[in-house]
Amino acid sequence: MQTFFIVAILALGFLITFQIAKASEYVAVLRGYERSRLQSNRINGFLLLAFLVIGLVGVFYCNERLKGKILGVPASDHGVLVDRMLYVTLGITFFVFVLTQIGLFWFSYKYQEKENQKPFYFPHNNKLELIWTVIPAITLTVLVGFGIFYWFKITGTAPKNAMRVEVTGKQFGWEFRYPGKDGVLGKKYFKNVNPAANNPAGQIWDDPANYDDVFVEQEMHLVVNKPVQLVIGAKDVIHDVGLAHFRMKMDAVPGTPTTMWFTPTYTTRQMREKTGNPDFVYEISCDQMCGKGHWSMRGLIVVETQAEFDAWMASKKPQYLVANPGKDPAVKTDTLSAAAPVTGAVIR
Repeated sequence: MQTFFIVAILALGFLITFQIAKASEYVAVLRGYERSRLQSNRINGFLLLAFLVIGLVGVFYCNERLKGKILGVPASDHGVLVDRMLYVTLGITFFVFVLTQIGLFWFSYKYQEKENQKPFYFPHNNKLELIWTVIPAITLTVLVGFGIFYWFKITGTAPKNAMRVEVTGKQFGWEFRYPGKDGVLGKKYFKNVNPAANNPAGQIWDDPANYDDVFVEQEMHLVVNKPVQLVIGAKDVIHDVGLAHFRMKMDAVPGTPTTMWFTPTYTTRQMREKTGNPDFVYEISCDQMCGKGHWSMRGLIVVETQAEFDAWMASKKPQYLVANPGKDPAVKTDTLSAAAPVTGAVIR
């Protein structure tokens, strides 16, 4: 029954539209077709001019209302450059947009069809063709050049003092692995992935570099004003590391590691003060459709001081000891303490 009503409403709407069109046609015949057409042109010309004014006012209003309120200030060194490039691009394209739209709508109004006015046909002009081909080509080349420069800066060699974090996407969450004091991430192999055996990353335990690696999920910790290089991969399908507050993103591809680096410039606490939002958190999102749970693939990023990061790392146990508790000195000490005989005087 519901389907019948929907079809009936659509049919009725079509019928009404058709009848209005026919009525307009009859009115045009009675008034005179030419007169009716000229009147329609005048109305359309005025509406185009009104649309131009209202549209430009709306663009200005939206810009003033939303400027800086969607993502806020960039929270990384590269983010400042990305925002600068974006503003330059928007400035150039906005200038062209305003110029062309004013010309388009003003010409439609100014040179609408009028009695005793003959059209002037302008078929070709080599000079104009050269101007509107060469100038945009040069402008776009410069913009693309800056984009490539920034891209290679972001994906190039990280500073020597940069910390390294391995980021792995999976349906539907994030995994992070930190090197220990040696600063080296241990080797891993996808066939070794076994969460049941406390080896979710697939680390190779025969590699000594894995002995001090720390594994965490859903929350990445970074040090403010210290470069960080992300080594990015995926376990199942293609994901995308989206760091909107840092103006960074990079594909996470199974079997093909990708990298990028940046320097966080504000701690989480400082950003809460800047935004006036006590609940502000940095986020890592998946910017590539990866399945039905894509919407929920959200992780947190904590940017903190070096002392806070060191304390956080000290509270974590290397994954090697989690997977091999028998080799954990702390576990051995507790076991020996529990098994030691109790000595002392016996009170009778």
